[in-house]
Amino acid sequence: MNKMSNKRIYLTGFMGSGKSTIGPILANVLGWDFSDLDKLIEAQLNDSVNNIFETHGELFFRQKESKLLKQSATMENIVLALGGGTLTTEENLEFIKKTGISVYLKSSPEEIFRRLQFKVDRPLLKSESGMPLSAYETKAKISELLEKREQTYLQADIIYQIDTISVGKTVDDLVKLLKRKFHE
Repeated sequence: MNKMSNKRIYLTGFMGSGKSTIGPILANVLGWDFSDLDKLIEAQLNDSVNNIFETHGELFFRQKESKLLKQSATMENIVLALGGGTLTTEENLEFIKKTGISVYLKSSPEEIFRRLQFKVDRPLLKSESGMPLSAYETKAKISELLEKREQTYLQADIIYQIDTISVGKTVDDLVKLLKRKFHE
């Protein structure tokens, strides 16, 4: 089966890798729609990802994420930005493999830290008491989480290193790579 018969592109990668920035531009260039799984969860629960984590915990969030991911199967001609942890469940990974093309926006821990060091809305980069981590702790947490998730991310159909590449060049390169995948 040609994967593009499903007409879905899933952007994956660690938080801060550019999925929500690159996704809408890529979708526009393709003439497709864009959606962000985290934003869908926030809209459904009328709350922020940060508050959902704090109030209900990560397990609850991951269950909602899986449910909405599966509901996305009805969407066509869409670029869907996944949360950084969406692929942490085998069920989600298998669903994505069967229903579209996945693109891993790969970034180094140093670049991720540079992009996230002043963000306060990332629940996995907070202490158990909800306080921001120190720079040292943030770097360690990024490295730890990235190491845990890297093998899953590397199962993507396309792996694109983004650290020093402009958004425009990234989108241009991804369009070329995706067109090749469309014709496989």
